[in-house]
Amino acid sequence: MVENKKTQTSNKRRDVLSLAALLVIIILVNFVAKYYFQRFDLTSEKRYTLAQSTKTLLKNLDDEVYLKVYLSGDLNPSFTRLKNEAREILDEFRAHSHNQVQYEFITIGEGLTNEERNNLERQLFQKGLMPESISEKRKDKMTQSIIFPGAIVNYKAKETVWQIFTRQTPGIDFETSVNNSVQELEYSLTNAIRKLQRTKRPEVTFIQGHGEADTLHQYDFMRVLSEYYKVNQTEITKGKELTALKGSDAIIITQPQTEFNDKEKFVIDQFIMNGGKVLWLIDPVETNTDSLRKGFTIGINRPLNIEDMLFKYGVRLNPVLVQDLQCGYLNINTGFRDGQAKFELFPWLYTVLVLPDNTHPIVKNLDLIKMDFTSTLDTVSAKGIKKTILLKTSKYTKTQPTPARVYLGMVQTKPKESQFINSYQPVAVLLEGAFSSFVEYRLPNILLEDTNFKYTDKGKHTKMIVVADGNVAQNDVQQNNGQPFPLGYDRNTKQTFANKTFLLNCVNYLLDDEGMLQLRSREVKLRLLNKKKIGEQYRSKWQMVNVGFPLLIIAAFGVLQFYLRKRKFAS
Repeated sequence: MVENKKTQTSNKRRDVLSLAALLVIIILVNFVAKYYFQRFDLTSEKRYTLAQSTKTLLKNLDDEVYLKVYLSGDLNPSFTRLKNEAREILDEFRAHSHNQVQYEFITIGEGLTNEERNNLERQLFQKGLMPESISEKRKDKMTQSIIFPGAIVNYKAKETVWQIFTRQTPGIDFETSVNNSVQELEYSLTNAIRKLQRTKRPEVTFIQGHGEADTLHQYDFMRVLSEYYKVNQTEITKGKELTALKGSDAIIITQPQTEFNDKEKFVIDQFIMNGGKVLWLIDPVETNTDSLRKGFTIGINRPLNIEDMLFKYGVRLNPVLVQDLQCGYLNINTGFRDGQAKFELFPWLYTVLVLPDNTHPIVKNLDLIKMDFTSTLDTVSAKGIKKTILLKTSKYTKTQPTPARVYLGMVQTKPKESQFINSYQPVAVLLEGAFSSFVEYRLPNILLEDTNFKYTDKGKHTKMIVVADGNVAQNDVQQNNGQPFPLGYDRNTKQTFANKTFLLNCVNYLLDDEGMLQLRSREVKLRLLNKKKIGEQYRSKWQMVNVGFPLLIIAAFGVLQFYLRKRKFAS
């Protein structure tokens, strides 16, 4: 009996010591965790692992970022998933910012009269938060509601909009739009915070004066750039050559049609020598689309007097037209039926669809990019210049030398695959390094010896991108009201291509916003439920599997534990 009491006392003492040791360990772990922050992401695509640029941004916040999130209320499963993903990313931002990011979810209309709700919705819309209409079928009944899937972000008495849901574009289904929105959560939220932090925006200048694409046809490109940069247009006019590009960090030359004179070339060259960035969007071949509407046109070489500059920098544009079996379509009237025009889609080999296969951040994870009447380019020797091919045509490519006859009737003829042997032609290249002036060793001594003449023949380290197509940056315009379509939208197929993202990536990279590129190129896998299997036919089955099966497992563990205890104490 005494021995049993001693054993019980010993067991109690051991249990108390074990509990005390456990409490000490927990306290120590929490104390250490306070100073050594770590989170574990077990997803295959590391969706909850923030990019290093985002972590740096959050670490350096010097004031609170407060978000009022309006993605709440009676949501369908897709928007509920988006809401949960948004909450997850906000929790990550709060953790990495040491609680400098705070948020609340607000249900519009909760506790408000109809008039107050309408006023709130009007204010949100005026601030730039876009509403979204939800149509959903529930028990053979269609319901429709309006939500505001976004947030108002406040920082240092400034505010901006975080649009959580990316609006659908024609040809993209709703589930894909939700997945795209999930994929862009970190990028879009980081972008909103950056906008509020930015005090001075880099300046991007579109060069004019040579028949370049007009503002209306570059509207969407300029609009998206204006979210990040100060955007303007200028001509290098006579007498103002020295001040034309003053203050510009990057220039964009889009589809010029007339030749540059030597003074203009010199101004651009010296801009590059002093570290300026350039995005060249050049058509070496001229095609008249108005003539093509009448049946045919001729593609001819278009000299621009910049060929020697580009050659000196490391690239040569080829005056050829590309035909590619990976192409777009033309909607052509094939006749009339019952007094109505009959339109059919035909493959159009001159609309080249380029699918990037490069891991460079400019083109990583990009979808198809649409190019019309594109040419090719080659890289040439340029000392100290790193060259990266960003875009190439498909395996089944044919190059057509100029003058090239282009006629609509070719859509009725099936192309011969055996003729498409000019595979993987480069159409866009990135050049990086310290460029040499194109007038190096060519200036007369009278200029070189003039102390008032400022000239640099060896430039600072900089970057430029050359694309052998000017149409890549142009949006179509609606004929009935003159409103621009989104950049990359194809009226023939009602599909939106990745032109806008590609060009924005180009400018981001040129201006060293590489952190934004990392975020934009991230991919989140869409794991959707099988709609057929969750239908009425299989609903009961899967409800039993999800609800009943876990209960059976728990019951089995309980029976097993009871049996083991009984066996232990019976012995």
